[in-house]
Order: sequence, then structure tokens, then C-alpha cells
Amino acid sequence: MPDKLTNSEPVAATTETVAPAVAPGPPRKIYSIVKYGDPILEKPTAAITEFGPELEELTEDMFASMYAAQGVGLAAPQIGKNLRLTVVDVTAGKNPEGKIVLINPEIIHAEGEKREEEGCLSIPGFRGYVVRPQFVTVKAQNAKGEFFEIRGEDLLARAFCHEIDHLNGILFIQHLSMLKRDLIRRKIKKLRKQGEW
Repeated sequence: MPDKLTNSEPVAATTETVAPAVAPGPPRKIYSIVKYGDPILEKPTAAITEFGPELEELTEDMFASMYAAQGVGLAAPQIGKNLRLTVVDVTAGKNPEGKIVLINPEIIHAEGEKREEEGCLSIPGFRGYVVRPQFVTVKAQNAKGEFFEIRGEDLLARAFCHEIDHLNGILFIQHLSMLKRDLIRRKIKKLRKQGEW
């Protein structure tokens, strides 16, 4: 999910790029963002059963990739990995405490309703209004495999829902009207023909 506070378009980085981490630490791998049309984006992900240093490395690389693309959420399918893993930071890297790793997440409670404009790093340049719960509680595991619950409100709740949708093979455009969805698909088809997608 892109950072709606920035006006610039998300930039997909190449897989080979290495960028400094937001916090002091080793250089991170920046993954390119998988775009709409790739089948991995519309497939439910596999649960994670093995936890360890490799998974922790991957989550840090995902944060770096998300920040590089100016996003506030990134799911594993968006970097080509069929894993039930997503990272979220609605502070866009401004607050280290804002980094949230959700492994095998599920929404266990939702309340309220809010209609806001949404976009997606995998569908750059397109936005649409989506109704989401105003508050959600998510049960998940961290990178060490420990279970926890976290409550999100407004943008954080929206980011949780958006990213968990990704893990279930659902894209935000599936929440739009059929007319709006078809319009976006036609534009993407045209961009693909022009070699711009």
C-alpha cells in the first residue's frame, strides 16, 4: 500500500539494488515490486512454519523495499514470495517503533466503517475509494514465531486489511465497482501493450 501522504509515484527498484537500512545496520536487499497481472498476486499464500534468522532478514529487506517504493505496507507476494508475511509502517520510516511484522495474520475483530482512497504498490498510478473497517484487531506472529494481538485504527486498520487481503490473493481493485475495476484493467492492458507496465 503506497504512502498516501506523498505525491510522487511509487518507484519499483531492481532486485539487485542494495540500500542502507533506515536504522543503522547492514545494507539491505531491495526487491522489485511485482505488478498487477502476475498470478502470484491473486493466489492465497502459504502459512509460515519455520522461524529464524533468514525470516528476520527477509522482513528487514521487505521494510527497506517498502520504504524505497514509498509505501506504508508490503506483502510477501508483492516481492514474488508465496508466504503469509506482511510488513506495515504507517510512519513511513519516521518512527522505528512504527515497524510492524505480521506473520500468519488473521483479523479477529472489526468495527466501524470508513470509505477512503486507496492505492497499491503493485498497481502504481491507480487509486480508488474502498470501504474498510475503522478499527481492526489482528492476531499474528512476529519474526520469532511469538503470537501477539494488535489493534489498528483508521490508516493502520486500512493498511492491515489491505495487506492481509494480499495474503489471501485479493487486490484492492476487487473492492471497487465493476465499472471502475474494468476501466483500470483496460488502462493497464493498454500500458502493457505500450511496454510501460
